[in-house]
Amino acid sequence: MKLYLLRLADMGGGTPAAGYLVQTDDGTNVLIDSGFPREMIGASEGWSIDEDQFVVNQLAQIGVAPEDIHYLVVTHLDADHAGANDEFPSAELVIQRAHQEARESPRFQSIRSHWDAPGLRYRIVDGDTELVPGVELVETGGHVPGHQSVLVRLPETGPVILAIDAIPHGDLLDPDTRAITEYDQDEAAVRASTRKLVELAHRENAALIVRGHDAAQWEALRTLPGFYS
Repeated sequence: MKLYLLRLADMGGGTPAAGYLVQTDDGTNVLIDSGFPREMIGASEGWSIDEDQFVVNQLAQIGVAPEDIHYLVVTHLDADHAGANDEFPSAELVIQRAHQEARESPRFQSIRSHWDAPGLRYRIVDGDTELVPGVELVETGGHVPGHQSVLVRLPETGPVILAIDAIPHGDLLDPDTRAITEYDQDEAAVRASTRKLVELAHRENAALIVRGHDAAQWEALRTLPGFYS
């Protein structure tokens, strides 16, 4: 099994927008988040998406085409996470029920045409779920309802937790004292989800908690075309 970390944009100050690809030993490709939409390539509001950072072009660097993606895990529908969902019409898109029920929020409408495109197939899950052997979805609501993180069990590296926006930065690891960002909708749920992930990391003896927008951490991480195995 391989885990690729995709840097899909630079959002200012070295802050990444991120996606992830898990390739299982039986050839299943699991994409986690799709990043910003295609039309935002080259846009500049203090951040940038280069042509080679767009998710389809990132995957092409390792020989993976959109039709090769079996599952697209939708951690949530913010523009930097679900803006290119429509690039993967062959995939089964996996979303938490609580988030599916929140999709009418004004917060998600600017890119609705990309996550609600005709022909996209959504699979709704309820809470923590094993997607495929070695890949577990972890419900971590709070940032938004039904946000999900991912646990990947790698044979050599060990367990890796993709916290996404449940823990976006390294100074937010303490559930009791962490700051609540302007983008977080439910403080109590944010703290509960932070605690859930930290306890999961201890229980699993996780090798790594990848924070979704941590500029300093991402400078040190192995990114595509490199991978963790």
